Amino acid sequence: MSPDKPAYEGTVVLLGPQPRDFSDLAAAVEDLQIDDPIALITAGWQENERHDGAIKEALNQEVINLSLYDRSEEVALQTEDFVAAWGMRQKYLRRLQQFYRLRLDVIDDADNSIAVRHTTTELLEEQLEITVSQLRHLDEDHLARCARRRARFAEEWPIDNLDSLLSHRRQIAEELDKCGAMILAGGHVVALLNRLRLFDVFSNWKERPIIAWSAGAMVLTERIVLFHDSPPFGKNLAQLLDVGFGFCPDLVALPDLSNRVHLDEKAGIGRFARRMAPAHCIGLDQGSRIIYRDGEMVELIDSARLSEAGEVQWGWRP
Repeated sequence: MSPDKPAYEGTVVLLGPQPRDFSDLAAAVEDLQIDDPIALITAGWQENERHDGAIKEALNQEVINLSLYDRSEEVALQTEDFVAAWGMRQKYLRRLQQFYRLRLDVIDDADNSIAVRHTTTELLEEQLEITVSQLRHLDEDHLARCARRRARFAEEWPIDNLDSLLSHRRQIAEELDKCGAMILAGGHVVALLNRLRLFDVFSNWKERPIIAWSAGAMVLTERIVLFHDSPPFGKNLAQLLDVGFGFCPDLVALPDLSNRVHLDEKAGIGRFARRMAPAHCIGLDQGSRIIYRDGEMVELIDSARLSEAGEVQWGWRP
């Protein structure tokens, strides 16, 4: 999956969910020895974007919140036609997600029915291979359809004439020029992903370090996977949301693994790992850390890899 040249050649540090005092984040920043101001992106917190006092207190150095969510609200007020079209695009993508999920459900139901049949292990393994193949096909098709819809929107709505958006992009670029590192917080993954794209945040970031957790970690991978074994509604069936920025290749990031995945269900874990292969499915609990340099995974701390055999491999190393 990894390209010959990595999408990002700097250092990326992925963390697990943060404690209230953001001590894990503070330790990661200290290890990187950042002297310049740090750019902060909390767009995933949406209307709570500016509630960043605990982060600033934990880091005890200059932090510049880029206010991507607030900026997007300003753009919305000044470019009504563009935002209306954007809203229609999002509605279309949500409907695509619903239809994709329906098709996943059918395959999952069939697999569950087959798995309880009294037959040979060899035949059940063959059927599992068929299930994984069908799931992978739907995953790839869904991502391709999402990409085509976004590309079509970009053609229909070039940003050259959107003065408000271009102005904010210039302001963000100026703020980023001052910074020696970037922090991506968690929160609502779609809100975060859309605003990172809208403001083209990474276009001139070059090779400076990035630290991210939860949704922030997910958007830096090649594919964003939504998962929860005990969801508030619906089935516990993982689904792909969209492509990410690809800064951390060959990785499916699973934030808060121990609270979101039933780690004793070997069959489900094995099927999921096979479906996502060759990417490594790695959990990030509080205290976890994954470090990438030049597009290569070089270090893991307190992380767990889900294997195709259904095992939870604590302490796994690349």
